[in-house]
Amino acid sequence: MSDRRRLDFLLLALCTIAAVLVHGYHPAVEDASIYLPGIEKTLNPSLFPHNSAFFMSHAHMTLFPNLVAAFVRITHLPLDWALLALHLVTIFFLLLGCLKVGRMMFRSALAPWGGVALVAGLLTIPVAGTALYIFDEYLNPRSISVPAVLFLVIAAYQRRWIVCVLLAIFAATVHPLMAAFGIAYIVLSALLARGSKSSTPLPSASSASALALLPFGLSAPLTDAYRQILQGNTYFSVLNWEWYEWLGALAPLALLWWFHRIGQKTSQPGLDRVSRDLAIFGAIFTLAALVINLPQRFSSLMLLQPMRAFHLIYIFFFAISGGLLADYVLKNRAWRWLLLFVPLCGGMWLKQHDIFESTHHLELPGREPSSDWEEAFRWIRVNTPTDAYFALDPQHMNLPGEDQHGFRAIAERSMLADAVKDRSAMSMFPAMAETWKKQADAQRDWEHFGASDFGRLRSEFGVDWVVLKRPGVVGLDCPHQNATLLVCRVQ
Repeated sequence: MSDRRRLDFLLLALCTIAAVLVHGYHPAVEDASIYLPGIEKTLNPSLFPHNSAFFMSHAHMTLFPNLVAAFVRITHLPLDWALLALHLVTIFFLLLGCLKVGRMMFRSALAPWGGVALVAGLLTIPVAGTALYIFDEYLNPRSISVPAVLFLVIAAYQRRWIVCVLLAIFAATVHPLMAAFGIAYIVLSALLARGSKSSTPLPSASSASALALLPFGLSAPLTDAYRQILQGNTYFSVLNWEWYEWLGALAPLALLWWFHRIGQKTSQPGLDRVSRDLAIFGAIFTLAALVINLPQRFSSLMLLQPMRAFHLIYIFFFAISGGLLADYVLKNRAWRWLLLFVPLCGGMWLKQHDIFESTHHLELPGREPSSDWEEAFRWIRVNTPTDAYFALDPQHMNLPGEDQHGFRAIAERSMLADAVKDRSAMSMFPAMAETWKKQADAQRDWEHFGASDFGRLRSEFGVDWVVLKRPGVVGLDCPHQNATLLVCRVQ
């Protein structure tokens, strides 16, 4: 290994560790409540005998749980340590991709590291109104597919087509939607390059939008149950976005066009071409989002989520922005780098503490639970039968102190459908909408449930355990309790 590669490895490793320290680590929150149970069931098929379709519908569309399970079996690491190790590795490869992007676009040696530092400092910044971060605080399919797509785009610009094909296949097996965006970007970039070298007119915006949507498949039936699911996920429709979310989409496109002009004036063809391609790519997908949101007959196409193309745009945008800042503002003055990145990282750190206010910033393996919710979920994993079937407040992930922790992911037990993540999961699988609605309706008015209501859940669905907030319900046997919760049998 050359001295330069050793230095790159060391600096990227330090940036990876710093990124985790700033943004935190929460292996079982938010979307991990969908993806982590798929890994657990792959490792132990006896888990989740009830309602597994709510997460296995995602697991069957990706190799992600199989890849993580294979890593666990090969390394013999406990699952929690394997998740942490892979989380660090995927951040490292994301930052490595940003370094390569910078070296592809800038002449100076300092500019690429400005991009790496800015992306590392902003990993958990929201991507416009898409309900995505650049990188989550936990391992999930995007953690693997996004670096793969980044390297896919780099390989396409370098015209390494065999590598492109292999990376596209790999990314698609892990996260088909993210891979589709990367492939659409490469196709558009090739069309733009061809148009700039010949008199052949470029595709119109409408035809390009249609081309960009081809990978996503066909429309889903718009049943009443499925419409209810879509309405609960407001980020699907750009018409529901706030003004600042629209600013988060349109401002980067305007700045990218400015970066394109800078690339032209400074004779940096990589900066020129990539910035132009990204700006046009974002404009096309914005138009596509408007097209499928405005006419009522296209409502079911909202599940295609074309604005999530901005995930790729944001990574490149901040890699370019950091490079330009390093070249024109920060330069080789250490105090300037500190003046920018200390407040920026401090602000991101504070925001993560605000989001997970009842939870350790770093939920490392072996660490004691920080909340009563997590403590109860861990007790359930150790002290209840594998085939136990639980019901919880369907809004429990949104309750104070719960901090979006996934019950299935931590307790490793089956659960009746909730109104938060299960609703989001079913937005991609319309055939499950009626099942979700039936279970959600059965739990309506949960806060006023009595013993007879829990008995109804047992007779209708087979639920034999419940998790309740204190003071609980008279008539239930509750073998575990803490300051907030009761874990009770349903007789």
